[in-house]
Amino acid sequence: MGRKEKLFARLQQRPKEFTWDELTSLLKTMGYVQRKTGKTGGSRRRFVHPTAPTITLHKPHPNRIVKMYVINDILELLRREEMI
Repeated sequence: MGRKEKLFARLQQRPKEFTWDELTSLLKTMGYVQRKTGKTGGSRRRFVHPTAPTITLHKPHPNRIVKMYVINDILELLRREEMI
């Protein structure tokens, strides 16, 4: 099982400690590219894909743990777009 498959399996388990780095790594392997939202974007990050909808998220701080609602939203979007 490769890194992408391991991260995706972990995401589907909805862990309480899924990190921002794990999420960005997974989205990158799925073809998303991270973009800042502009000069005053603050902690907002945009993930752009050539064929799927753009994902806009807030980078968690000060800790790097992704909120559960974000995990649920990502899983729902990936299912809706038939990427999983």
